Amino acid sequence: MRLAKWLACAAGVLAFGFAASMAAQGAKPQEPEVLAALLTEVRGLRQAMEQMASAGPRVQLALGRLQLQEQRVNTMIRRLETLRDAVAKAEKDVQTTQLQLSGMENMFKSDTPPSVEDRNPMTAVVDTLKKSVAAGMAEVQRLQAEEAQLQQQIAAEQGRWGEINRALEDLERAFRR
Repeated sequence: MRLAKWLACAAGVLAFGFAASMAAQGAKPQEPEVLAALLTEVRGLRQAMEQMASAGPRVQLALGRLQLQEQRVNTMIRRLETLRDAVAKAEKDVQTTQLQLSGMENMFKSDTPPSVEDRNPMTAVVDTLKKSVAAGMAEVQRLQAEEAQLQQQIAAEQGRWGEINRALEDLERAFRR
């Protein structure tokens, strides 16, 4: 009985081996094509995964840069607005002082000039007003130069903002593919 069992097992193993070898011979002509297609698909998947993995941090970095650049531009624009207000105030102060100065000078030219006693203090006031006008004009010029410089800086920062925005658009187009 043992011998019969052993022979039955051996026959089963041989039959299984024979069937497997026949199936392998039938599959061999298709195996290189299947393996090549699978290899191509795996490579494509790996490339897509690498692109997605590298794109995430690039997008986050570009967005962070864009936000920082936008904050810089907005801060500079607020500074420019403050500076323009300061220029307008300085110009108004100079105009007011010039009106006072011309009023004082007109008093000297009027039909009834001031007396000698009043003339010395008035001359001192005129000199003070002239110095104030000169200082005001210098301040206006300084503020205007600062305004022009700030406008150039804003234009440069807006250019950088545009470059970052274009980089984000390029990434967006890459995702669409």
